Amino acid sequence: MTSNTLTDREALYCLCHVPGFGGVTIRGLKDTFGTYLSAWRVKPQELQKSGVLTERRAEVFQESRKHESAWRKEFAGLAQKNIRVIAECDPDYPTRFLPYKDRPAALFVKGSLPENEVPSVAIVGARACTEYGKEAAGFYAGELANAGVNIISGMAAGVDGYAHRGAIERGKPTYAVLGCGVNVCYPRENYKIFHAMEENGGILSEFVPGTRPAAMNFPMRNRIISALADAVIIIEAREKSGSLITADFALEQGKEVFALPGRANDPLSGGCNRLIQGGANMLLSPSDVLEFLGMKYERKLTIHKFSQNRLAKNENLVYASVDSRPRYLEEIAALCGLSVTECMEALLKLELAGLVFGTGNQYYKKAE
Repeated sequence: MTSNTLTDREALYCLCHVPGFGGVTIRGLKDTFGTYLSAWRVKPQELQKSGVLTERRAEVFQESRKHESAWRKEFAGLAQKNIRVIAECDPDYPTRFLPYKDRPAALFVKGSLPENEVPSVAIVGARACTEYGKEAAGFYAGELANAGVNIISGMAAGVDGYAHRGAIERGKPTYAVLGCGVNVCYPRENYKIFHAMEENGGILSEFVPGTRPAAMNFPMRNRIISALADAVIIIEAREKSGSLITADFALEQGKEVFALPGRANDPLSGGCNRLIQGGANMLLSPSDVLEFLGMKYERKLTIHKFSQNRLAKNENLVYASVDSRPRYLEEIAALCGLSVTECMEALLKLELAGLVFGTGNQYYKKAE
């Protein structure tokens, strides 16, 4: 049962339900009327006089207040669903959000939030990614997570899911920012990832529990993904894609952007190659990101996934051109007669196999 007295936190929960109300609007109402409770209970004439909302939005607000009883019942049941409500005034609200005016007024969380003092990297990319993209997402997420970096993504199909998996397979925490309620697993194919993050990591959203996935929600959640991260990695993206929206948010927020290069004629690499052309960092090794974060990359060799005689032609050419001493990328490309892009693709696959590793600044050597 709910108490007869509406609390400030319940009022915030109700405000989060109002169609069209985001963090900026809710914050504006609170600043004008003093508390969330005062904002929720404000009289129509006072609201009109304040000028905080347009006439149409004020009408929507008034209509929404009819649902107070139902929303209070929802709020009372959140704890049973292991969902926490974190307001921006709470001590565990992410400090990374505080510089941004469009920060969420509240977050809904299952599991935990990434710790503010731990470096975080977002990894996003194409839903319909290639095998190259899947391997790269899992590899970079796993290596960075192993080095002590929190992995952030959006739990979408494709690159996002493989990034989460890369951390999960190492037993490391990873965090998903959803474009729906935190009690809605979307897409369904990520069901196992969803539940793994409840145990080791967390799932968060600014959308109230029960919110269904909607196209307009995903660009909104992208700003949260980038805001939570110290750096953003883009792995496979078309020239017009949601991943580039995340990159744009990251640049606006002053975050470092890394992009995985690909073939010049591959549509799924068009967005990444264009980002690099525009000044984004070219991602060639986990050390590129870790050096930016002020961390050291210590490659922990894994059992080779395939022996040398099973490598494809390009990988064999590149492997034969790598030495026990570090060699520069362009030198390797010249020795094996491949383009720099083809050489980078082969080097990534060889790294994934544990046959070579990057020593930083585009130098590679054979694994010993």
